Amino acid sequence: MAALDHQTGALSAGSDSGANDTQSREEMRAFFQKRVAVFGLLLALMWGLLFVWRVISSLSEDDSPSRAYLPGQALSVASFAATWLLCRSGRRSMRFVRWTEEIVLLVAAAGAVMMCFRVSYAARPDTILFFCLSYTLIARSILVPSDARRTFLLCLFFGVVYVASVFVIHRTHHDPTIYTAAADPRLRLDATTIARRWTVVAALWWTLALTIATATSKVIYGLRREVRDARRLGQYTLLEKLGEGGMGAVYSVRHAMLRRPTAIKLLPPQKFGARSVARFEREVQLTARLTHPNTIRIFDYGRTPDGIFYYAMEYLDGANLADVVDEGGPMPPARVIHILDQVAGALAEAHGIGLIHRDIKPANIFLTEQGGIPDVAKVLDFGLVKQVGETGPDPLTQADTLTGTPLYMAPEAITSPDLIDARTDLYALGAVGYYLLTGHDVFTGRTVVEVCSHHLHSIPVPPSERLGTAIDADLEELILRCLEKDPAERPPDSRSLQRALRACRAARSWSEEDARHWLEAHARSLKARRSRNVANSFPATIDIDLGRRLADPSEQPQAG
Repeated sequence: MAALDHQTGALSAGSDSGANDTQSREEMRAFFQKRVAVFGLLLALMWGLLFVWRVISSLSEDDSPSRAYLPGQALSVASFAATWLLCRSGRRSMRFVRWTEEIVLLVAAAGAVMMCFRVSYAARPDTILFFCLSYTLIARSILVPSDARRTFLLCLFFGVVYVASVFVIHRTHHDPTIYTAAADPRLRLDATTIARRWTVVAALWWTLALTIATATSKVIYGLRREVRDARRLGQYTLLEKLGEGGMGAVYSVRHAMLRRPTAIKLLPPQKFGARSVARFEREVQLTARLTHPNTIRIFDYGRTPDGIFYYAMEYLDGANLADVVDEGGPMPPARVIHILDQVAGALAEAHGIGLIHRDIKPANIFLTEQGGIPDVAKVLDFGLVKQVGETGPDPLTQADTLTGTPLYMAPEAITSPDLIDARTDLYALGAVGYYLLTGHDVFTGRTVVEVCSHHLHSIPVPPSERLGTAIDADLEELILRCLEKDPAERPPDSRSLQRALRACRAARSWSEEDARHWLEAHARSLKARRSRNVANSFPATIDIDLGRRLADPSEQPQAG
């Protein structure tokens, strides 16, 4: 791992910065184009509805003056529709999109001015023009990413157009002679005085609109930058949350330099503390030593300047065994053997260098496709791994605490957690095999204590009896052998378990074609399930404080 750190550090800062800058610019360009297209579509629909209403009104005899509005409105709607058509698809340069946006705003403003110069003076065309221009620019400040300076300059330019138009409208259309003695005396002022007064009022109203639009751009643009910066973790950009477990959250990420799918695991700030940090660091250091193809690969690890610990690993597209069984039901014996054989191989390497996983369960075994081969099993989450040969209590495990998942916990992990060995993982793997064959856990209970009691004292119901269907005797006997209470009665090691699995009658009868057919039938529903799991993710591995529970019997967490 030190070599990996050295290689990472040897990359030039210039090339890394350049890659980041190029990628950021492309993201900003694509986002800007998309938002300008949305802005054009929204304004085309908004002003288009008014245009349709005006067309309908103009057809009636009592509102024939509405026809005078139509050319200007049509020009504005057409310009916004053109924006959407030009920017909705394809790759447009930033300059093209900016020029499109500015030209469309000019054309739309010209259409609004044209309309208001043809509107009856009694209908207050200056007010209509204010609403048209201000609503458009405020909508732009909300939808289109823009810094405050650019928004301010646009609003200032159109403010000049608006104020000048207001002056001309009042100067050329106001006629004091049409007002009677009952009218407000100010309405009988001459056209020049009226124009000056309303121009000042218009400038004040436009100043308010300019302030709102500029402040909106500043706030939203600033928030976008903060979110973008917050999603960057060194050379990694967080894309999507994939899940969450007892030791942290997992995200899919994009690396500034690497061109391969990557996931990253973060130690959340609320888990900070010497014990959590030590466990997290040990998880990545030990996992990085493993190279078996059925063990998740680690690419990088470290911490951010603000103290967030992380490690980067291969991104897996697929589903864990819990979701696979929930979706497809119990597996055929041939597939169970195929999966258990792979997991046993990964454990054999870990056990060979003195590492015990301690949390083998369906949620920690992932099925994916690699190199065009489906149903490749990957062992995840070595966060509870223990080194064989450690004497005394685990320094990262509190006294009177069960570490692991009770539904897959070997008896010795309950009674003597400091004396476990590789056979503890084989018990858990046997429980996983039982679950794959039957769709049910070996033991269940209303409380953790009840589940643990079953692991200590109860004899498992044979899978064939539980399923109500005959299962090959050799596989069933092997699963039950892994679930023996006495570790000495189980297979002595993972290699022995592999040999026994490969000697079963159904071994090697699960083909790639079988796996592909199953995947084609369930891929869509598995993807939907994974999305739901992410939205409702919660820690799947728990630490149970036995001392506190025994002191207060009312605090008995539910199993599962």
